Amino acid sequence: MIRTEELLLNVGPQHPSTHGVFRIIVKLDGEVITEATPVMGYLHRGTEKLAENLNFTQIIPYTDRMDYVSAMTNNYVLCHAVEKMMGLEIPERAEFLRLIVMEMQRIASHLVWWGTYLLDIGAISPFLYAFSDRERILGLFNELCGARLTYNYMRVGGVKWDAPEGWIDRVKTLVKDMYNRLDEYHNLVSGNEIFLSRIKGVGQYDAETAINYGLSGANLRCTGVQWDLRKAEPYSLYDRFQFDVPVGKNGDCFDRYQIRMAEIEQSLRILDQALEQFPGDGETMGKVPRVIRPPAGEIYVRIESPRGEIGCHIVSKGKAEPYRLKFRRPSFVNLQILPKLLVGENMTNLVTILGGIDIVLGEVDC
Repeated sequence: MIRTEELLLNVGPQHPSTHGVFRIIVKLDGEVITEATPVMGYLHRGTEKLAENLNFTQIIPYTDRMDYVSAMTNNYVLCHAVEKMMGLEIPERAEFLRLIVMEMQRIASHLVWWGTYLLDIGAISPFLYAFSDRERILGLFNELCGARLTYNYMRVGGVKWDAPEGWIDRVKTLVKDMYNRLDEYHNLVSGNEIFLSRIKGVGQYDAETAINYGLSGANLRCTGVQWDLRKAEPYSLYDRFQFDVPVGKNGDCFDRYQIRMAEIEQSLRILDQALEQFPGDGETMGKVPRVIRPPAGEIYVRIESPRGEIGCHIVSKGKAEPYRLKFRRPSFVNLQILPKLLVGENMTNLVTILGGIDIVLGEVDC
């Protein structure tokens, strides 16, 4: 009779495939996972509590450091919430700039995911392709706001800096080049039999499970649910542009891969239209009081980040600082399904499933 010994294994908190300080306590029967317990909080910095002693402009740099792979989106959700509370009008040029940088950020974020996900599975070359192209986007962000990762670019009422001369043309060139690069990505990886054998049918769940766990982004759409806040509840200027919402049907790692790759193409479509319609002149900041004091009350707004639905709940007492500030972080919510997906899987699939969820630890722990 063959016997197997139960093993207790710590994956992390310092492990290259967790992409940050994240720990999973795994129980194994042979090579099969029987129990998985995520341990979070190693990167907790108390952002929401700190915000209670800061004015709204001072909070913006803190949002950069939540999901630091898509900081522009975090900037926007805070500013958008305050603007809705105060009933502020945003100049068209500023709103175009916001939308353009958010879609560029979505592409850059998906490139990080694509490169690191394939590196985790064992493919080295795609990582070099992805970070080479992401570097071009970060260079354009650096031109625009003087930073490559944590931008502090958006403000309540608009944006801090206008686009420098020739910047829009350089973004147009990037978009044109990225269509060709996207074809190269697919030729390099998407049809590879070894890669497909690692992700097809792995980490599978249905739409009901996804909704019950509160999943969003590609982790929800992979089950066939066509839910993207840019379409379902349009904000900014998204209702002006034509784009599709990619969905899957099997709810596995393969569908999540396909959706994110398709989202890069849809972001390029949005950028094409936005760059053509970009106003030739105009203000980049609306009429905003010197001290931003939202009226007493509360508000919740939500937008579509590269990882799913990011929400901002503000409770105001009419002061310059929020009485309470709460963020709904998609990485944190999406991670809750991980134990369910891992039980019964082979240990070699742990990294495949975790990478397919696409988390950023700064956002998980906040």
